[in-house]
Amino acid sequence: MNARANRPAMGIATETTFENKRLYRQFLNSFSQGIGSATEQAAAAIFAPDAKTEASHPINTTRSGDGYMSDIIAPIAEAFEGCTRQDYVVTGGEYLGTEWVTSTGYFHGHFTRPLCGIPPSGKLAFLRCGEFLRMEDGKIVETYVFLGFAELIIALGLWPLELQGYEGTVPGPATHNGNVIGPSDPEQSRFTADLVEDMLKQLTTKDQSWRPYWDERMVWYGPGGLGSYATVDAFADFQSPFEDTFEGWGDGQREGITGVGSNCKAGDGDYAFLCGWPQITGVHVKPFLGLEPTGKRVFMRDCDWWRCADGKIIENWCMLDIPHVLMQLGYDLFANIGERAA
Repeated sequence: MNARANRPAMGIATETTFENKRLYRQFLNSFSQGIGSATEQAAAAIFAPDAKTEASHPINTTRSGDGYMSDIIAPIAEAFEGCTRQDYVVTGGEYLGTEWVTSTGYFHGHFTRPLCGIPPSGKLAFLRCGEFLRMEDGKIVETYVFLGFAELIIALGLWPLELQGYEGTVPGPATHNGNVIGPSDPEQSRFTADLVEDMLKQLTTKDQSWRPYWDERMVWYGPGGLGSYATVDAFADFQSPFEDTFEGWGDGQREGITGVGSNCKAGDGDYAFLCGWPQITGVHVKPFLGLEPTGKRVFMRDCDWWRCADGKIIENWCMLDIPHVLMQLGYDLFANIGERAA
């Protein structure tokens, strides 16, 4: 039986979402002049005093309240001289009674100081980012931040493991309309949410029942280590072997597997998003990035943003906390790159 068969349906953007996106966009605008006092003031205004923030390994849990700025944004700004933030998807929606906003894009700047143990290149560098923020009464109360450390390490030539697809900076939506700030049509949001949810229920099926949901020209912008792929056939050549690498996939619906599933997922116009911290789990039974099977069960922090057109999914930005997966398999990526850079 497909473990995803009984997944709760995606939500959609609401009137509350629209107001939250407006407030979130104001916060994001504070980055336009660089990261400094304006950003700090904007963060203090929108984050609740006891806000919970978690981020990709090796950051993981930050301190309550100002942890988003002190433990995530400040180190990036210190490492990247002239740090600039660009968000090419900004969207939001309701899920199981909770309201969320989300964005994805890049931080970039002149990489002059170490970042989480990653040595600086002394050159322009890009750090992919994505974040999901739960809001209550106009305040951010819970945040999950995905950072593309694996992609940055690969770009620096320090990656110690196998690689698969295209690795490099990935673009935003081909239509340049990913900042869905205004209200969206509820019927279109519902169609998008159902299209993506129905596709997700077909993942891990042996006959690749997910294929009809995708435009033939689709592009999957994957995380560092897994790579990116264009066209359904090229994506299938990656996806099916990846599914076979981990046995007993689950997302919280399988008996005996708890604590995994979606924190949020919703449709907003032609866009949809999903985040789970962790979202999926499986047992490592085949080589992964060159690491021999360990038989260990891993829990994957995973997120996605999708763009749909003409009744099909055509673009998908996926981030997965690869260093966190590797750590669960007994492989410390950051310790290994430290040795390579020494």
